[in-house]
Amino acid sequence: MVYIERGSKSGGCFICEKLKEKDDAGNFILQRTKFSVALMNTYPYTSGHLMVAPVRHIGNPTSLTDEELLDKERLVNLCIEALTQALTPEGFNVGANIGDVAGAGLVDHFHIHIVPRWKGDTNFMPVISETRVINEALSKTYEKLLPFFKKH
Repeated sequence: MVYIERGSKSGGCFICEKLKEKDDAGNFILQRTKFSVALMNTYPYTSGHLMVAPVRHIGNPTSLTDEELLDKERLVNLCIEALTQALTPEGFNVGANIGDVAGAGLVDHFHIHIVPRWKGDTNFMPVISETRVINEALSKTYEKLLPFFKKH
């Protein structure tokens, strides 16, 4: 409803904006590390849609340092583990859209999508009415996931 009521997304880098704020719960940030951040996608494809991004504002993953790469991948794995334990998905889509023509909604801040999947998790709504149906509020999913991240 926030998206519908507000209209279009903000014009800046939403990842950098969220990182500057100290309201991790309000921004659905699950974990911050020295080099990376794990956060919920506030415009998800399915419930539990997470993202992992470097803290450094960088658009191309080939410019990440070895430390940043390892930290990012460790956090991606932690996201998969947390989602597996909390939501019991049957599979995952994990990947990145690099560049505008590849579908990146945020071109200048590289990020990985971790999308849990279940058999039958899609329906006719995106095709007929360009609407996604999410079966759980973001705040509820955040509450389910957060304890797994606090352990690490």
